[in-house]
Amino acid sequence: MSTSRRTFLKLSALMGGSVGLGLMPGGKGTVRSTGQSAKPLRILILGGTGFTGPHQVRYAISRGHKVTVFNRGKTHPGELPKEAEQLIGDRNGQLDALKGRTWDVVIDVPTTLPVWVRDAAAVLKGNVDRYIFISTISVYSDNSKPGMDETGPLAKYSGADPMKETLATLNASNYALYGPLKVQSEQEAEKWFPGKALIVRPGLIVGPGDETDRFTYWPVRVDRGGEVLAPGEPTDTVQFIDARDLAEWIIRSAEQGTTGTFNATGPKATLTIGEMLDEIKKATKSKAKFTWVDADFLAAQHVSPWSDMPVWVAPRGAQTGFTKISNKKAVSKGLTFRSVGDTTQATLEWFRKQPAERQAALRKGIKPAREVEVLAAWHASKK
Repeated sequence: MSTSRRTFLKLSALMGGSVGLGLMPGGKGTVRSTGQSAKPLRILILGGTGFTGPHQVRYAISRGHKVTVFNRGKTHPGELPKEAEQLIGDRNGQLDALKGRTWDVVIDVPTTLPVWVRDAAAVLKGNVDRYIFISTISVYSDNSKPGMDETGPLAKYSGADPMKETLATLNASNYALYGPLKVQSEQEAEKWFPGKALIVRPGLIVGPGDETDRFTYWPVRVDRGGEVLAPGEPTDTVQFIDARDLAEWIIRSAEQGTTGTFNATGPKATLTIGEMLDEIKKATKSKAKFTWVDADFLAAQHVSPWSDMPVWVAPRGAQTGFTKISNKKAVSKGLTFRSVGDTTQATLEWFRKQPAERQAALRKGIKPAREVEVLAAWHASKK
């Protein structure tokens, strides 16, 4: 496998891995005033306590829907609104709590394994009208072309049996399985609910409650001020979606009976890394100064895109279209976006409520001392 292909696969797994696996605990976020839905629904959310789930629960309740969540009851069980019904179980075979119940729609948030879709669908079929599966843009096998839409080529599973895969196989040494297994999961949803499935493929999900710090690094770093290492060219494009925008669109799509497959990433128009950082600076009222360091120099310094420099990937080779995925179809169906400033302020508000030791150890982003070293090397190279 070529280095560029390996890098692409790793970035793809990191793109949605934490949310897709349902491993990332979320925080409380704000809900925009929206009024009531024309028709209250009975909504079952599989998961509901991770990153995007709580936003869905709160928004759905604010719209007048009756919400039931099904999970193990181990991740932040006390953070959901009291109006939400809690069912305890496990996707690994403990689905009894779902039997004999009826709902209008089910939203499958944490699934990566197709066996989870199959087993839940087998219990719910006939008792649920529609199935919403939260997938990822990591299902695409080729992001070298800008403007990829929902018809793009999909990753192919090449293992022995996708139904026998487990979460243990989805570790750092086997990230290439993430996209193909999501594809298999999508197909299971459509198989069990033909014509009644909504497949949502988010891009990078950010905002309050994101424990990965894949966007959080930037508001925190810019707010600190001083000279900030900025990656690549200011005109390099970036894409992400606020978890609240994603959650609210999913609930509205449930209300509208939307089916089909949609890329759910933002913003509506092209956003560059320069514009993003400027908006973050404005929102934080920071006096930070950005020093732009080109991609080749960063590579030579072993500064990694996406990890050391979150959100950003150099637009070249296999990654040329990585941050230029088409979201036109979802926008045509009502997907809307908060401003970068809104996401920045909400993320910082959430982050500042975390324990001191958590705030002291960002999980993504270049370390302060290393940033100083790279900036010094960059300035020296220009003399």
